[in-house]
Amino acid sequence: MTNVSENVAVKTLKSEEKKEAKRKARSKWWKSVWRNWELYVLLSPVILYFLVFHYFPLYGLQIAFKDFIASKGILGSPWVGFKHFERFFNSYYFWRLIKNTIGIGVFTLAVSFPVPIIIALMLNEVKSLRYKKFVQTVIYAPHFLSTVVVVGMLLLFVKTDGMINQLIRLFGGTPIDFISEPSWFKSLYVFSDVWQTMGWSSIIYIAALAAVDPAQHEAAMIDGASRLQRILHINIPAIMPTIVILFILNAGSVMAVGFEKVYLMQNDLNMSASDVISTFVYRSGILEAQYSFSAAVGLFNSIINFIMLLMVNQFAKKVNETSLW
Repeated sequence: MTNVSENVAVKTLKSEEKKEAKRKARSKWWKSVWRNWELYVLLSPVILYFLVFHYFPLYGLQIAFKDFIASKGILGSPWVGFKHFERFFNSYYFWRLIKNTIGIGVFTLAVSFPVPIIIALMLNEVKSLRYKKFVQTVIYAPHFLSTVVVVGMLLLFVKTDGMINQLIRLFGGTPIDFISEPSWFKSLYVFSDVWQTMGWSSIIYIAALAAVDPAQHEAAMIDGASRLQRILHINIPAIMPTIVILFILNAGSVMAVGFEKVYLMQNDLNMSASDVISTFVYRSGILEAQYSFSAAVGLFNSIINFIMLLMVNQFAKKVNETSLW
């Protein structure tokens, strides 16, 4: 009996100690919040934005596993399990959507990711401050154009009597109907995206290069290193952690091909190359009111993106010891 009483007393004492430790930690946290309340007030709009527009809508994801009936609401609609996922996997358009989405996403990553790095490295070598500012202004400007304007400009350039075809005629070639040819869709989408985003995307690399110690370049110059050698052995290793982190983030959104631009460039003639998951979700969910089915397709797309993010992050962690977590 004595041993039992002692064990009970020890457990009670430990429980009290845990409660006291939690109370102290909670009190310390509230004191920290009160001491830095201005920072929390500044942070609150960002937190509120993510809660309202990114986390609260997750409640509606359950309709992907239901036959959603608007009159019954989300909770009143009957559960159907993986019915809509199976329907999507067995649909005629499944492989076309996957091929087009991955194709455009990987093509965009392969072309648009290295270009800002090259631009940043080149601008970092420019000695004339006035010329450098001029070039930055010119390449940053397209970022502030809306997608509608960019696509409108693209269509004007590549139409049958546009500037590109005028040049083709000038050199004796046959005009090409670029926007109607499925084989040209990915190239038009990717290279117009590079033109629009390359300047703005280079800012973070330029900032990273500004942190490189000039003493390293001075020592390399004394040792006889050329400009190219200094770029390869000083500048690129210095910004490599930034490159890896941004590559992980970009690789995690390969399947998230932008809806607006694809939709604006899409027509009946290039549908075989331009139909991606986001446009299919739009047609199914908004135009055809198949809310549960479109939610299932969108959820599938997000899960694939998340898996790719985890895989690329793990690979980068093993190879370069740099990762998001």
